[in-house]
Amino acid sequence: MEICKNLGIKVKSHMSSITPAQKKKLLTFLDKGSKKGDVKNWEEEKKKNIRSVLDKELDKEEKSGRIRVKTKKKTKPGKTKKAKTKTKEKKAKRPKIKKVIEIPDGISIKQLSEKINIPSNQLLQTLFNMGEALNINQPLDKDLVEVLANEFNFKYKIISFDEGVDEAFSDKEEELQPRPPIVTIMGHVDHGKTTLLDSIRDTKVASSEAGGITQDIGAYQIIHKNEKITFIDTPGHEAFTTMRARGAKVTDIAIIVIAADDGIMPQTVEAINHAKAAEVPIIIAINKIDLPNANVDKIKQGLTEYNLVPEEWGGDTICVEISAINKINIDDLLEMILLVAEMHEIKGNPNAEGSGIIIESRLDKSMGPVATVVLKRGKIKVGDSFVTGNAIGRVRSLIDEKGKHIKKAVLSQPVEILGFSNVPQAGDKLFVVKNEKVAKEIINKKEYEKKMSKMAESRKKITLEELADLQKEQEIKKLGIVLKADSNGSLDAVEKSLNNINEDNIKIEIIHKGVGAITDSDILLALASNSIVIGFGVVPTAKSKELAKKEEIEIRTYNIIYKLIDDIKLASKGLLEPKIERFEKGKVEVRDLFKLPKAGRIAGCYILEGEVERDDILRIVRDGKIIYEGKVDTIHRYKEDVKKVSAGYECGIKVDNYQDFDKGDIFEIYEEREVSP
Repeated sequence: MEICKNLGIKVKSHMSSITPAQKKKLLTFLDKGSKKGDVKNWEEEKKKNIRSVLDKELDKEEKSGRIRVKTKKKTKPGKTKKAKTKTKEKKAKRPKIKKVIEIPDGISIKQLSEKINIPSNQLLQTLFNMGEALNINQPLDKDLVEVLANEFNFKYKIISFDEGVDEAFSDKEEELQPRPPIVTIMGHVDHGKTTLLDSIRDTKVASSEAGGITQDIGAYQIIHKNEKITFIDTPGHEAFTTMRARGAKVTDIAIIVIAADDGIMPQTVEAINHAKAAEVPIIIAINKIDLPNANVDKIKQGLTEYNLVPEEWGGDTICVEISAINKINIDDLLEMILLVAEMHEIKGNPNAEGSGIIIESRLDKSMGPVATVVLKRGKIKVGDSFVTGNAIGRVRSLIDEKGKHIKKAVLSQPVEILGFSNVPQAGDKLFVVKNEKVAKEIINKKEYEKKMSKMAESRKKITLEELADLQKEQEIKKLGIVLKADSNGSLDAVEKSLNNINEDNIKIEIIHKGVGAITDSDILLALASNSIVIGFGVVPTAKSKELAKKEEIEIRTYNIIYKLIDDIKLASKGLLEPKIERFEKGKVEVRDLFKLPKAGRIAGCYILEGEVERDDILRIVRDGKIIYEGKVDTIHRYKEDVKKVSAGYECGIKVDNYQDFDKGDIFEIYEEREVSP
């Protein structure tokens, strides 16, 4: 304090009252004093302490910009006011938030504000300037989050609830160990899938299972050369795709069974496409090689058309020639399964909390809700609390494939679980949690996020109109199509035309093609691969139409090939105009045929659904195929012309320019309306 008085520095009781200039003056003096010894009775330790305090104070002043004004260099003559303005603007730019912010779908403004540490009123003001008047608790859709990310300079990643749970249940590489592979067997009807499963089970079950299997739980394990393999006994590729559509990748390896005496059939092709879409390794089992008309080379040749080239022909597809009924080369098939599992490093953490996938579920009269689960991680034991889909529960009992009650199930083991609050769905993921309270909290949070996501109008399944909009923004590179046609000739022609479409920023990929009506299997495949369904000369079944409506999958049907191609081209260019859409109005069944002298041939009909009106558009369907499309000319009831007939009544219908009806034909009645995209 004395030194400060000698230097003419007036100070109060604390250092913060000293100005920056005074601090520098005092430091200079201290430096001189320490070198020349001018200051008497001054302890060296005090000097060091004062110097460190002053250094810190000066650092603070420089950072806050208070000293920068005095030490600022003079502006060079060449610099203009414009340059100064640019410099100020550059300083005003928001600092980039380097960390990628993980946010849930349908996040509220308040939640986002807390995540990025920016006041919510700033976010609200930005959105208000765009014309979006929101409050802090309203959910944001993806477009608005993107706008805020650009404005406030942060990167983000939208994590769904299930992804968040998956991440919480993820493992480090060093914790993983090889686990038994989970295998699904698929293929065409009567090609030997069930026989192969039975043959493997009968010959390769564990020795402790002698005496037969007492209970079928939809999956089982076998032991081959001291290695376990889990087989899922599900009804083919349809269940396989249902589970995958729900985000559950339960299968590690897919075996496609093809009969050597029959060849590659439509359901075989579907199975191949489903396995490819799931991105799982494929093993081809060529069955019935012991039959006299077996032709293995023909099968292998046919596989090349689906980019499955056998290993012996220079490809990478494993083909095993077997006879399921006579148990020929079954060991070779099992060897190949273990080899593929080793090559693809199928691993899991055996010591973690249990998590698995439900492959079957049912409501039992005596036991209540029961589900078959295959464990993909860790272990599960009696008494564990769990959460799955929209159900919670506590394990009351574990039953293995032999019907035996066990205390604990381990990695890759299939097991029946009792103790669900309600019946879960196939494909639901099951997670073991600490207790029932945690399970309830997880379910409540999941329901909340689901509600918020719906409110924010999260992404819908793709349609051609949305494809057009996305193309304008260059946000899509691929359009997946599930293609069905009335004949192989039509199928080839449409496929060739689609493949010849050459537009910028879009790639057309035919996920699956087939002949016949559009089925619910096609809808499930479109759902799993985010594709649209196109029918040429065919219509969807009632069940598939209902499923498509529920899952918001677009179905487009055409009779004219150039109209189909034009729609795809226009959509890919982002030029799709408002379309004329057909709305189903009624369904009519032809039950008798009449011939009138003046009117000609009349169809005696019964109105099954809706209504039919004069001049309505009419489509005649026979065995799932469209045979004619035209208009309702006249409607007769009791020898009188009428304008309209409703469901539950009979009538005679004359079709414009067509008389080749047949009993059992279905008339689908439509009306056309213009719909803006």
